[in-house]
Amino acid sequence: MPYAPAHKERTRARIVECARRMFNRHGFEAVSIDQIMAGAGLTRGGFYHHFANKEELYSEAIAGNTSCASVASKDAGTQRHVVLQMVNAYLSRQHLEDIDRQCPMIALPSDVARAGPAVRATYQRLLAGMVAMFEAALDDSDARQRALTMATLCVGGMILARTLEDGGLAAEIREAARVVALEVGGLNAPEVMLSASSG
Repeated sequence: MPYAPAHKERTRARIVECARRMFNRHGFEAVSIDQIMAGAGLTRGGFYHHFANKEELYSEAIAGNTSCASVASKDAGTQRHVVLQMVNAYLSRQHLEDIDRQCPMIALPSDVARAGPAVRATYQRLLAGMVAMFEAALDDSDARQRALTMATLCVGGMILARTLEDGGLAAEIREAARVVALEVGGLNAPEVMLSASSG
């Protein structure tokens, strides 16, 4: 008797989550389909019921990341509050140390650069989501440029911090990126900081 559609969806989600953690920790090339399926408690034979190849799975693992999700509220004050929290959380020590759940924009850039068009397009959509979230909180003529700068500081700062052996220097870089990103977004104003601290 065939499995119900819900079972197939749950199995696929389990494979994607296992793959995302393994790709974050080891990279695309170092992880095999066999390892992913074993990690998900499944056999290799079931892989091709869900994905055409490993690159398709890789693309879905990137797309499934939620750390750059769009802001649900349309209220500008709320958006600014969420962006402030996002920048602080993105450049935090906790995010740096949580390798399994790191944003793929910082965990996987070298792999993505060598990947095919589908993977690069997925990565670009993830970045576009982050930029759009920042831009929505900035209501002036140069909002897009400022949003792009903030995203560059967040992602670039974390990529550098992730690669350094010197924890002190990594912390300095994260803090410098955080402070400037908030300045660029106008999110270090006293009223914004007070709103965030009371939320």
